[in-house]
Amino acid sequence: MRVAMTLSLPRQPSSVTRARQVLTTLLNLTDAAEDSRGHLAVLITEACANAVVHADPDSTVDITIIIENDVCLLEVGNRGRAPDGAGLDAELPAPLTVGGRGLPLIAALADTAAFVAGPPDQVLLRITKHLTEVRTAPVR
Repeated sequence: MRVAMTLSLPRQPSSVTRARQVLTTLLNLTDAAEDSRGHLAVLITEACANAVVHADPDSTVDITIIIENDVCLLEVGNRGRAPDGAGLDAELPAPLTVGGRGLPLIAALADTAAFVAGPPDQVLLRITKHLTEVRTAPVR
């Protein structure tokens, strides 16, 4: 099965919730296990929240979701710049009550995550996550 959707949402906090709801709806069409669904909810939430906070003021948050076979690809883009010195290999800040947890969480939960080249003045974060299938009980 292949499911794909592209969204262009306004740069506002409510777009984070909308993106997560769309992803959840698409995942409901699959046999993805609950742990994969939970990880993907965190991944899209953190990626979109970062885009809302760090994008240029008049930018949109552009999201592509592709679910194909057992892999989910998320791309979250906006006009702005990739973070300097706060890449995906950054450690969690201490204490955990301060900001800066998004990219380390993404790195920990994704199978792959990287800022990839896009048009000039565009930031594009590409995330992949393998879906584990729901295990069904044997029929007796």
